[in-house]
Amino acid sequence: MKNLKNYTIVLLMLIFSGCSQDLESINYDEINPAIFPTSEADIQAIVVSAYYPLRGAYANGIHSTSENGLMFILDATTEILQGPYGVQQEASLHSYKPTSANFTRFYDVFYNKISGMTLSIDRIEKSNVNELVKKQAIAEIKCARGLLAYELFDMYGPIVVAPLEVLQNPLKEEPLARLSNAEMVSFIENDLKAAAIDLPSPDKATYGRFSQGMARMVLIRLYLHEKRWQEVEEQANAIMAMNHYALEADYVGLWGLAAPIKSKEVIWAVPADYAGTSENQWQMMVLPNNFPGTTGYGTIQSSWTFYDSFEATDIRKTALVAEYTGTDGVTYNRANPANYMQLGPIPLKINPDAARKSALTTVDMIVYRYADVLLSKAEALVNKTGTPTQEAIDLVNIVRKRAKISEIELADYNTLASFNNMILLERSHEYWCENGQYRSDLIRHGKYTEHALSLNGAASQSAPYKALFPFSLDRISEGKGKFIQNLGYN
Repeated sequence: MKNLKNYTIVLLMLIFSGCSQDLESINYDEINPAIFPTSEADIQAIVVSAYYPLRGAYANGIHSTSENGLMFILDATTEILQGPYGVQQEASLHSYKPTSANFTRFYDVFYNKISGMTLSIDRIEKSNVNELVKKQAIAEIKCARGLLAYELFDMYGPIVVAPLEVLQNPLKEEPLARLSNAEMVSFIENDLKAAAIDLPSPDKATYGRFSQGMARMVLIRLYLHEKRWQEVEEQANAIMAMNHYALEADYVGLWGLAAPIKSKEVIWAVPADYAGTSENQWQMMVLPNNFPGTTGYGTIQSSWTFYDSFEATDIRKTALVAEYTGTDGVTYNRANPANYMQLGPIPLKINPDAARKSALTTVDMIVYRYADVLLSKAEALVNKTGTPTQEAIDLVNIVRKRAKISEIELADYNTLASFNNMILLERSHEYWCENGQYRSDLIRHGKYTEHALSLNGAASQSAPYKALFPFSLDRISEGKGKFIQNLGYN
């Protein structure tokens, strides 16, 4: 049930996760292509290794809920999260630069994992294992590769993707250029489309692993990124036609102590455990050291701007803790924030797990949900034609009704600008502190810099080029003139 917490599997993942640099040679003492893989168990070990960089882990899990994870950093560049110091403040002020290791690290730590997955696919294709087993294994790895490539593309723009023939000749030094935007999109798209064919249907997929619905959901994110509205609609329709997904009646309960294993809303979640093999650190990140129950370090807050943007009855702000009485007997709130709420409320989102015995929790990390399909389709319908429609309004109202707020009327959002402002706000309210996608939403709507300047005023260092993160100086140097830094950072 908690697929990624078995220590034996973790050891296998460490062995089979590919090269540590794109052009570094394979350690044939550990992986001998002549004898591995030769069994279904070998194939499954390789598949599990593809999930390894996608788990929650402080050092090398891209979905960590710490400052080393996507959600923390990406939401901190928006009004959803604000940081009073450190990397959190850098994110809030958009003050990141090529020497900001906390922002360049995502590429440095994870780009080579794509190469490892490419080699894994090649090993599986050349094996003599049952063809059906091979097909399903390759589909999972392609989905993992497509997801990771999309996440890096979203942060940095096009990246280096080493072709198989280069990886198979590791002793030949060959600096590589970043792909063009069209090449990058095609690479991700091809992986996800292929995966959507051979992955199991949502009702057959193991919790915590990929399904056809997941591959199509990441395609939606890719097509939103590229404003390919017709294809957003097509993928949303394909997911809806599976007749599997639906919204949960209890929004808050999705982040309860009981894993949402049977939820029809969850498209993909990263299982968490106390052992730290896939860890959720969110309570430690957000809870102050005087919070009742098991406390945390209070490293990040939300903003009062974000809190005030919700309607009064909206249940989605339930876990934005705007007031609490501390263990010192003092009540803290906006009027008396001390150093705990001076920027905004506590963005707890998940169950506080007050009885936990460590900094970690077993509350799973939900990355994609069906609500995203509904709102993405609504946005696509309107932007495809430039005209709001009743169908799009109805899709938004499905989500708003679950949130316990009033339904909206087409007459109030009958222009493209008014609809897009509404859908952007709705997305921020629905997905805060999940996968960090609101940053991409702001960029897509041309509001990223505007919101940052409005939130932080003269202290903000935002500019249009900050919509992409910088690459490290090491990567630029290694590229020997072929690897070009993002504009604005030179």
